[in-house]
Amino acid sequence: MKLGIVGLGRMGGNITRRLMDAGHECAVFDTSDEARDALQKDGADGADSLKALVEKLPAPRHIWLMLPAGEITESTITKLSEWLEPGDTLIEGGNAFFKDDVRRARELGEKELHYVDVGVSGGVWGRERGYCLMIGGEKDVVERLDPILKTLAPGAGDIEKTPGREGKRFDGRAEQGYLHCGPVGSGHFVKMVHNGIEYGMMQAYAEGFDILKNRNLETLPEGERYDLDLADIAELWRRGSVISSWLLDLTSIALSEDHDLSQYSGQVNDSGEGRWTIEAAIEEAVPANVLTSALFTRFRSRSDNTYGEKLLSAMRQQFGGHKETSVPSAD
Repeated sequence: MKLGIVGLGRMGGNITRRLMDAGHECAVFDTSDEARDALQKDGADGADSLKALVEKLPAPRHIWLMLPAGEITESTITKLSEWLEPGDTLIEGGNAFFKDDVRRARELGEKELHYVDVGVSGGVWGRERGYCLMIGGEKDVVERLDPILKTLAPGAGDIEKTPGREGKRFDGRAEQGYLHCGPVGSGHFVKMVHNGIEYGMMQAYAEGFDILKNRNLETLPEGERYDLDLADIAELWRRGSVISSWLLDLTSIALSEDHDLSQYSGQVNDSGEGRWTIEAAIEEAVPANVLTSALFTRFRSRSDNTYGEKLLSAMRQQFGGHKETSVPSAD
């Protein structure tokens, strides 16, 4: 299957490579000549403009956008819609707001163009591990894209089957790491809540390790002070503990590489989905104490930092390659 891909950053570039590794053809465009040239060397069919990208694809065309949420995605969709033909499909794989998906699908539908939203989780490890995909769109269009989606997903791997799922109404694709969640917007809605939960999980780890680190304070009774090795504790908890997770795996890596987290300032950004998750909770009158607190802690981290917030930055760098907006000086 030949797919057009726009946006060749950390995620878009590795998505392209994973598809090509499996034998799919990819025509690619990025405003960065360097990013485009790198993919061309790996076998992609490079285009020097969006119009040229469209011309490289057979009808019906399928174009995957992997761009930052906001104006750049809006303007790219507008431009592409001028050159696409009825029956073509735009796939939005960035972290878009689900309500924008609903609007875009309606506007593109007036031109007989299809729109699919895909929430993508996997970060910089996705080329090797695969990507968890949360998909929204028309059933027949999503099914048409299945060869692409199945390739990008991680597959069942060695994860044991969940008892009780055999022979029932459940969608078998979920066990492969991808799922058609429902109509347009539902994919990004599920991914939005996923990231809200991620904020809460990361915050719990950060606070726990901060408590461990500070157990050797001189203000504590001498017999109750412990100088704990946090890297060893993270490694310990990875093995048999009920709080083991991929985030804990990444925490262990970060602490092994930099025990004091000296390369991090602790200023933790938020990418939008945390805010949108809280907005959805308000609309639905659902209490979301943990998720709200985790988001607000990220706001506060930009003026006053703790060891736990440095650990949040370390986790974000490990799974997504996210860089801090500022790093403390050497002194």
